[in-house]
Amino acid sequence: MENIDAISALAALAQETRLAAFRLLVRHEPAGLAAGELARLLDVPQNTLSTHLGLLARADLVTSSRDGRIIRYRARLDSVQALVLFLLTDCCQGEAALCGSILTALSAPACFPKSC
Repeated sequence: MENIDAISALAALAQETRLAAFRLLVRHEPAGLAAGELARLLDVPQNTLSTHLGLLARADLVTSSRDGRIIRYRARLDSVQALVLFLLTDCCQGEAALCGSILTALSAPACFPKSC
């Protein structure tokens, strides 16, 4: 990942509605969400959400597919992985032991069965 790609992704996420939309899409992987359902869950007008999703798509954080009249959006988890790796590439000047807590947190389950 290049600096410009990281800046684009971070800028796209640096807005409340876009961040909420992205996090919601991550929770609904791998099926994703229809654009209308996403707008309803976020309580955002569809045309406003479309603009936000366009910015996330240009930053390569979401992808869309059309099924008839429905557009389904999904989070690009591979892009998130690339961003996190880019941010942590020089973690602790190469001393893995110093990065242990970060790596442990990243490899831990995101939720437990009761909270999922």
